[in-house]
Order: sequence, then structure tokens, then C-alpha cells
Amino acid sequence: MSRYLTPSKIGLLALISLYTESVVPSAATIPILSFLVSHILPVNSAASQHTSSLQARHVTLAIEDFQKATISYVSGRPGRTIWDLLLDKLWKINSFDALHIFFDTLSKLLQKPPDEQQQDAEDGTESKSNHIRLSRASPMGSFVRRAQLEFTRLQFHDGVTLWRKFVAYRAPTLPQWKKRNQSADQISFDANLQEEHLNLGDRLTDVVYGELAHGAGHGASMSTEDMEKLLEYQIDQMQRMGNRLPQAMKAKFRAMLDIGVTVPNLSHYVAFLDAWRSGDYPSSFDNLHRYFDYTMHNRDRTFYQYALLNLAILHADFGCHSEALAAMQETISAARENNDMGCLNYSLSWLYHFGKAHPEEMDDIQKKGVLGTEKEALAFLKAKAKETSMWGLLSTSLLSEAKLALSSGDSIAQAFESIVKSSHLNVTKNVANAAGSQMSMQSSIFGRLGVSCQAWLSGELFLQCYTDQSPVEDVVHCICRSALLLAQRGKYDDALTRMEEVDEETLRTLRHSQYWTSNLGLIKLRRHLHRNNLVAADMILAQLQAPPNLPQDLQFAIANLEIDLNVRRGDYSKAMDILENLASRLIDGDADVFQRIKVMTLKARIYSKVGIPQKGFSVALRAASLAHRARLLPALWEAIGAVCAILISLKEFSAAAKLLDSIMPQTLECEDCNLSAQTFSLLADAHMGMAGQTKAETLPRKEQMTKALDNIGRSFDEFSRIEDIKGQCEMMAKKATIMHLNGDPVLANDCAAKYLDIKRAAKDQR
Repeated sequence: MSRYLTPSKIGLLALISLYTESVVPSAATIPILSFLVSHILPVNSAASQHTSSLQARHVTLAIEDFQKATISYVSGRPGRTIWDLLLDKLWKINSFDALHIFFDTLSKLLQKPPDEQQQDAEDGTESKSNHIRLSRASPMGSFVRRAQLEFTRLQFHDGVTLWRKFVAYRAPTLPQWKKRNQSADQISFDANLQEEHLNLGDRLTDVVYGELAHGAGHGASMSTEDMEKLLEYQIDQMQRMGNRLPQAMKAKFRAMLDIGVTVPNLSHYVAFLDAWRSGDYPSSFDNLHRYFDYTMHNRDRTFYQYALLNLAILHADFGCHSEALAAMQETISAARENNDMGCLNYSLSWLYHFGKAHPEEMDDIQKKGVLGTEKEALAFLKAKAKETSMWGLLSTSLLSEAKLALSSGDSIAQAFESIVKSSHLNVTKNVANAAGSQMSMQSSIFGRLGVSCQAWLSGELFLQCYTDQSPVEDVVHCICRSALLLAQRGKYDDALTRMEEVDEETLRTLRHSQYWTSNLGLIKLRRHLHRNNLVAADMILAQLQAPPNLPQDLQFAIANLEIDLNVRRGDYSKAMDILENLASRLIDGDADVFQRIKVMTLKARIYSKVGIPQKGFSVALRAASLAHRARLLPALWEAIGAVCAILISLKEFSAAAKLLDSIMPQTLECEDCNLSAQTFSLLADAHMGMAGQTKAETLPRKEQMTKALDNIGRSFDEFSRIEDIKGQCEMMAKKATIMHLNGDPVLANDCAAKYLDIKRAAKDQR
């Protein structure tokens, strides 16, 4: 097939020729011109983006598309529609020679050069026709000039192939052509056959047009340029959205290869992206080298830095961090040498985020001072993004600044300011694909402030309004986050349903599949732990620990649940070992303050479980102080609960009750059933301790025991929501003990029976 010309482009040229003949009425001028321009201008141009979904979806036009666009408009000739005139134009090209004549006459559609116009004016030969002449620099004029040039460049074999494809392309309109021309028959497509009185079954006809009888080549109207447009669109989608090549598109590409279209070297890059997303690293390396080998052979060394950039990213995903850093440093050097600021800024941004994900690999980079401190790196990236008008990078840098403020425990107001700046930039500069990261960060801040309803609404707003414009990775992260929020409220079935909302096509990408599977495993692991099904929990935990290179937040969550599993087994020494190992990795000042607070709170709780709560007093107090300074309210309430447990062990029941009463409303706002249940349980213990300090059979004692029963009931309800069998049984045991102390053995026996029923039901569920 030709490099540029296709039968559909011949149809566009015929329609342009009709327009220049002034046969298109005023009412049809705008629709016809819109149709023409939408298929002449590049796919990513502003004019093409406002076309209908059907037109925007196809690179080439079927003959039916011409009919739909023109049949409803009456032409300037009585009794004829524009479609009738277009058919006449197309069927008048009734031989290979007529095709040459058609392309030779295209120059008459264009304005003459200024020197020829001046010469005609001097000679008095200036034409006075009513025909419209196209400016040579206009979109349609440029299209006509290029089509004529490409046709003159065609080899004879390619020209004949184009003619055959055009005959097959035009063939479905023969019945309509017969209605206006009674003499037309099945061999009207070639005047030479009519002159020689040949039929389709004759030997000569079969030699020239034999494939038309079998339908070969019908609808195959792709050129090399059309193929490049498809590949460029797919690369743009795969890079911006982070997805893989759809199976339907793969089938179309294979069909294009079968019809003999010359495949550009961009196909190797598409194959590289698809193999990379699928986790097929050998194939991705092979296709990456193949693409850049062709590129470097046909062009200069300005593409060298992009080869290194892709290689560094691929090494990082493969787990070869040292090779990735070496390739990225070479990328930065090459980008500086070629003065490619876009590549340089992107490389520095990638290096910064890589350092956040793998701080242990950045020692050499920090010694060389390539980035400086984190704040200096972000300030540099913001300045360079403004200079080069890279608004997407600037928006990402502002969100990274907000994330840095959160992780280091800086001002929440400063983090919100960065998010608002990013949001303003996304709106004013139309950075649509950054909305997901911005709303995810916003949801994270609300979650750390303990306003779970706002965190939930931010995620829902993103999923309802911005999923079509955002990278698939942001969509998967948002769905997983909302599912974890549902699981936190005890709505496990709703959480699993929400996880199923992720498209199957999305999960064909290895990284997305691993992230989704890990979050699904976290939900199931938490449910099995609460149901006290420790064997199943152990199996899921082993599966969760298998994938390498998981994000730090997922690794931390898995470690927390592993500690919980060992605590429920009673293996406190192993739980403490895991906790100490986790704490040693968070000693660095760049570690997330939330994770450090969580580790300290867990340590205080383990000390309380083993019967030495006083040993964790300083740890719990330091965690509460750090959480208060960083405004991490859910962590603060949890740390205060650990402090209150120590106060209860020291028989400071009144102080513990006052503290717990003061934080109870904010604790309920967090919508964390486990945190609420533990807080209610501690409050019940505090009131029970205060009851033990009063005289028997007195009103204050009864009031305190009534409050203890009320809090036990509320704690039981919260444990029931998250299906925590151990917590429910503990509350029933406490309630039965209080009934015995009140001298009510019947209610005490009912509580004991309910305790056994809970145990039995949990055993039946396994």
C-alpha cells in the first residue's frame, strides 16, 4: 500500500473538487467543510477533537460515511443531492488513466502562485470562472498539494494497487449509481473492459481484477501514515493513562499486517509498552532496543536520552535499581548536552520520586548533590516547570510538596495550600489527567484529620467525574482506597463489590494487578483475623508478602496485620521482633510520621497485652505528642487510648475516663469501628474501676456499673460491625462478670450462652 494515499482520501479529494465547483449551497457549506476539515487536520488538533464520536473513532473513512455526510443536502443542480454529484465524480474515474487525469487536474483547484497571477494579469488571460480557488497554505490546499505530490511519487505497482483498492472501495455504491445511469453494469468500473466487451469471468479481467471477485482488498484502505496515526494515538493513551493495548486493537493490528501495510518502527515502541505493562521484561527489552536502533539509524542522536529514560524506568520496574540509577544519570547528562529541558525536568522528577520510594538506593545521588534536600529538589522542579511551561510537572511538584508536608508532620494549612494551587493550575491550564492525584491527596489529608466522610466524598467525586480523563493508576488507587474505607466500617461485602468495579482490561497491567490484588488481600486478611480464622489469615499473609516492589504504604499495612496475627496467636515475642524490625526501617527522618506514630502505639499496646503496660508509658505519651503536633487525629486518639490503658493499670480510673470521654465524639467521626470499639472498651474498664473504688450497694457504684454496661454494649456493637469474634467474646465475658457482681445469675448465664453461640457461629463459618 502507498505511504499516504488511500481510496478514502480520493473520496475527500472528489468532495473538495465539488466544493470548489460552487455546487454546495449555503445551508450545506458548514457541515460539508466541517466533515472535510475533521478528516484532513491531524487527529490531535483542536478541530478534530470536536468531531462526533463516530468520526473521531476511525482513522479512515468508509464509503458509507461519505453518504451519511452528503445525502441529506440538496446541491446547486436541480434534482441532485451532493451525494449524487459525488457519486458522479467517483464513477467518472473509470480507468487507471482517468485516475492519473484526476490527480493531474487537482492543481486547477488551487490558486496560482503570485508570479503566475501577475503574468496572467499582464497578458489579460485571467480567468473569470465561478469556481472557488483554494489557498495553497490553507488546510484543504495543503491536503490537495500533498496528495498530488504523493501520487506522482508512487511506483507503478503501488499506483495499480491504489487503483484496485479504489475500485473495491467504490463497488458498494454500484446499485445507487445504476439508478441514475441505466447503462451502468458490473464492469462500469473500468472503461477499458467496456470498450473491449469483456466480462468479469474473462481471463484478462481475472488477471487484472481477479481478487475483487473473492472480496480481497475490500475495506483495506490503510496507508502507512494512517498506521502511524493509530500507533501515535495508542502510544499517547498508553503513556498518559498507563494501560495496555486492548485485545481488540491487537486484533486490528494483526489484520493490518495481513493485508500488507508497511508497519512503521513505532510498532516496536507500542510492543515495548504493552510487554512492559504485562510484566514480560525480556520482550520489553528486546522491543525497546529494536525501536531505538531504528530511530537512531534514521535520525540523529537527539533521541538518545529518551532511549536511556525508557531503559531506566524499565530497569526500575524490573527491580534493578542500581542499573536504573546509572541509566537515569546518563539520561540527565544527555538531556543537558542536547538542551532538552522537557526530558531533563521529567528525569529529575522521576529521580525525586524514586528516592522517596527507595531511599536506601540514593546514597550516591545524595553525595553527588544532584538533587540536594527534598525541599530544594521540589523548589528546583517547580521553578524549571514554570520556565518551560510544563504545567503537568508543576502540578505534580505541588502535590509532592503537600505529600512531603504530610509525611514530615509540617503544617496542614501548608499542605492544603499546595493542593489548592495544584487544583487552580489543573483548571486554568486544563491539566485534566492530574485531577486524580490531586483528589487522592485531598482524601488522604481528610483521612489524617479524622474527617472520614470528606475523605470518602473526595474519592466518590473523582470516580464520578474524572475517571475518563485520568490515568488508570489513579482510578485503581482511588477504588482501592474507598474499598479500604468501607472495610474499616465493617462493610466487607460492599468493599469487595467496590473492588470488582475495576475493569478487567485494567488488570491486564502487571503493576495495577499487583496493587489491586494486594488491597483485596488486605481486606480479606483483616476479615479472617477478625473472624479468628488464623489458618486462612496465615495463607493470605504469605501470598501478600510474595510480590516484590510493593508501595511502602502497602508494605506497612501488611506488616501491621502480621503483627496483629501474632498477637491473636499469643506469640508476643515474634510480634515484638517484627515491630522492632519495622521501627528500624523508620528511624530515618524522612520516614512518614504517621507510620512512626503507629509503630510506637503498637509497641505500647503489646506491652499492655503482656501485662507490663507501664513499660510503654513513655512510648505512648511520645506518640500522642507527635500525633498532636502533626495533627494526625486518628493516630492521636489511638495513642491516647494506649495512654489511658496505662492509666487504668495504674488505677487512675477517673483521669482515664475524662480523657476517653473528651475524645469519644472525634473518635466516632473517624468511622473506624475497631478504634471506636477499643475506646468504648477502655471507657467501660475505667468506669468499672471507678465503681470498684466506691462502696458496695451505693448509688455511685450502680451509676458507674451502668455506664460500664452501656459502653460494653456499644463496644460489642462496634466489634459486631467488623465481625471481630475475639472482641465480641471479650465484651460478653465482661458483661457476664458485671451481671454476677450485680447478683443477677440469669442474665449472667444468658451472656455466657451468647458467648458460646458466638464461638460456635465463628467455628461454623470457617
